[in-house]
Amino acid sequence: MRIRVIVNRGGGTLKAGDEEETTARIRAAFAALGVDADVRPTASEAIAEAFAEAAAATGLDAVVAGGGDGTISCAAGQLAGTGRPLGVLPLGTLNHLARDAGIPADLDEAVALIAKGESRPIDLAEVNGRVFVNNSSVGLYPDMVRLREVQQEKIGRGKRLAMLFASLSSLRSFRRHRLWISAPGLEAPIRTPLLFVGNNRYQVNMFALGQRTRLDEGELCLYAIRARSRAHLFLAGIRGIFGRLDQQRDFLTAYVDEAEVSSDRLQLTVSADGETVRMETPLRYRIRPGALMLIAPAQR
Repeated sequence: MRIRVIVNRGGGTLKAGDEEETTARIRAAFAALGVDADVRPTASEAIAEAFAEAAAATGLDAVVAGGGDGTISCAAGQLAGTGRPLGVLPLGTLNHLARDAGIPADLDEAVALIAKGESRPIDLAEVNGRVFVNNSSVGLYPDMVRLREVQQEKIGRGKRLAMLFASLSSLRSFRRHRLWISAPGLEAPIRTPLLFVGNNRYQVNMFALGQRTRLDEGELCLYAIRARSRAHLFLAGIRGIFGRLDQQRDFLTAYVDEAEVSSDRLQLTVSADGETVRMETPLRYRIRPGALMLIAPAQR
């Protein structure tokens, strides 16, 4: 088995730890299992080009991405539709896709899974052509991510602590977006502090990103929070803690294969797998069933 392993130098574990030690450990783990692994630590700004090159390279049985969800999302965008399997070394802070796909968090166990070479198709989603493996959102969460990045860059706070301060700041400046959601069977104007679009169905939870039980149902899940003020959002959060959220009362909810989100603004700040970007409206979301071959355990 011949693979290329692209590890994001600027992401998660590698950013916080010893690059040489981690990459040496990855090489040794694959070598011990008889896998010919070309391990390439890569700067964040060059990661997309590295995955594009690997997707087009000849003689590779798989491409492996080492990093967090943003790195995995970038790899998926390059490998989508090629049939070449993607392996994941979860070296990020949260690793949502790895968790939902049943990929072990332990590095050696993840290497062992990749060495087996068994893959299965999973869905990808995209917004205005940008691929995401987990979710995208408009409103409160993109604001939190943007402020978190400022906290990390200017103050040097860790990702989790920076997100806490960013969350408190975003809640203080609570605002709602006037959106129009158009999808098969749904035409809905809504004013919401947060529109969440998931690649397949997420469990509903206000203060933590819920899990997905399936990655191959071929649908987007849309959740728009109906909260009209900070107080309403807080009360919904309290209900969420005690498992009392009601999808009819607390959310506009839809499960569709495509959706268009319009706004009175020419551009919106959109998050996709934890990274923010300015996009022109309308935002066009769609699901791409089975677009990625992922090296992962069989569906539970």
